[in-house]
Amino acid sequence: MKYFTLLIILSLSFSSCKSRKIASNNTTVIKEMSARRVAKKHISSNFNEKNIDARLKVNYKDTKEKVGFSVRMKIKKDEVIWLKGTKFITLFKAKITPTKVQFYSSLYKNYFDGDFTMLKKLLGTDINFQQLQNMLLGQSLLNVRSQRQEVAISNKSYQLSPKKQSDLFNIFFYVNPLHYKLNKQSIVNSIKNQRLDISYGKYSSKKGVLFPQRININAKQNKKFTNIDITTRSVEFNTKLNVDFKMPNGYKEIKL
Repeated sequence: MKYFTLLIILSLSFSSCKSRKIASNNTTVIKEMSARRVAKKHISSNFNEKNIDARLKVNYKDTKEKVGFSVRMKIKKDEVIWLKGTKFITLFKAKITPTKVQFYSSLYKNYFDGDFTMLKKLLGTDINFQQLQNMLLGQSLLNVRSQRQEVAISNKSYQLSPKKQSDLFNIFFYVNPLHYKLNKQSIVNSIKNQRLDISYGKYSSKKGVLFPQRININAKQNKKFTNIDITTRSVEFNTKLNVDFKMPNGYKEIKL
């Protein structure tokens, strides 16, 4: 179940086989720009479609296991994230709303029904639905206009970082100079020797809408690591979605 919970927390991606691909690494000449202007342009690039229906391919690897599986993902923006994982059979189903996190495993016959405390426990910091949704859409985990930012040019990107970093971790946003979506966002806790890098390798443009085509997640803590590579097989916007979710009877509850 660990690979599934990490999948929920860290990221998913969207793409279309027929859409135009845009690489994050580009040869655009990066002009100097104020942090305030970069932040404004990034906010303006936010994903504004009402819902998403996507089919994904996920490859997961850590120090103990390696597995690949398919995921059907439905998102009603600002309302619900619905997931179904399969590998010949249904592995899990999940439903996340602004107030609740629910999932069950058909393979392990267990379930979780609670709030974002689970995600806080796994990440080591508070996270809400909006922040999680932003991660899925190639947008900054934190509101880059809610506090003053510093800007530098790094790795062919505008690197934004809060002038006053959190006491628990440092966070960095690498903004693409071409379309102002993220190339990467990183969270670093030097004291605990923890690091999380979420890279948005490519974006696709479908009917003028930019969204991540591929996401790679690398999490490291001391000698342990987790790598999740996500590619989307298909995606549709603004279709009618069925996000019904019913917890099965007889499963064992997962206690935190």
